[in-house]
Amino acid sequence: MQTILITGGAGFIGSNFIPYFLENNKKYDVVNLDLLTYAGDLNHLKELENNPRYTFFEGDICDRDLLENLFKEYNFSGVIHFAAESHVDNSIKNPDAFVKTNVFGTFTLLDVAKNYWMNSPNIYKKEFENAKFHHISTDEVYGTLGSEGLFTEATPYAPNSPYSASKASSDFLVRSYFHTYGMKVVTTNCSNNYGPKQHDEKLIPTIIRKAISGENIPIYGDGKNIRDWLYVLDHCTGIELVYKNGSPGETYNIGGKNERNNLYIAHKICEVLDEIHPKKNSYKKQISFVEDRPGHDFRYAIDASKLENELGWQASENFESGILKTIHWYLKKYN
Repeated sequence: MQTILITGGAGFIGSNFIPYFLENNKKYDVVNLDLLTYAGDLNHLKELENNPRYTFFEGDICDRDLLENLFKEYNFSGVIHFAAESHVDNSIKNPDAFVKTNVFGTFTLLDVAKNYWMNSPNIYKKEFENAKFHHISTDEVYGTLGSEGLFTEATPYAPNSPYSASKASSDFLVRSYFHTYGMKVVTTNCSNNYGPKQHDEKLIPTIIRKAISGENIPIYGDGKNIRDWLYVLDHCTGIELVYKNGSPGETYNIGGKNERNNLYIAHKICEVLDEIHPKKNSYKKQISFVEDRPGHDFRYAIDASKLENELGWQASENFESGILKTIHWYLKKYN
């Protein structure tokens, strides 16, 4: 058995990943370290409460003493690092927390892992020769696209919000530990995730929640900002592949090939709700436009061909199939 540390596992993507990973990888135990800020929810991991291969600790990735003690106690052979502040609006109001968690927290975690696994630069301790550090990042580090083109792993970084700048900084720290110390690291940059267990503040849960509560559905600006939408369980399969088979020092983009603008998202959700949860008037009548967000990137789109060609990854869901599953999950939650 191997034991891996997963940080931020009570968050949206982590709480989808851990049950999936444990179910499909019987030779692994998982320790989940999460600070349980507002975005972490242990209710999303209730299915694991009695699983002997799963252990939870509440704690901060900035706490070096805690990390060192966990490494000593559990002898981790790998790290999958989800923990991050991630909501752009919050980063505009309070960038301090983003720099602390996303930059200093990532550095602390990297450094503790390096010191535990390695004797010196490029020299791993014998028992940790296969230890790997997998850093989960975002396509927002690349900035914004015009109406054409895709983000590739070679796209220059151009972050435009405190959130994306903090994630870009963490990506560079991970890269530096490969080039300086020879540490076996991989990074994945994903497009916008959606699906079960996402925090209510995010776009798709907000649209669903506001719709069924009869409130205005707020859409920034003219609603034409475009994102490439990735169903969260498709993201989980990509993470698993990269953690197991990705080449050290490499970055892999994970995208859903589902470019949709925000207004389309709102209309699509309303159309589905009109069909499966109808009321007197169409939910579309609740759509309203609000002042645009500062520094709102126009378009993101991922080229995932490296991951597809090198590791054989494919997304299982298109947007229409994934959004239907997502709406059913949130209807059950909100009702």
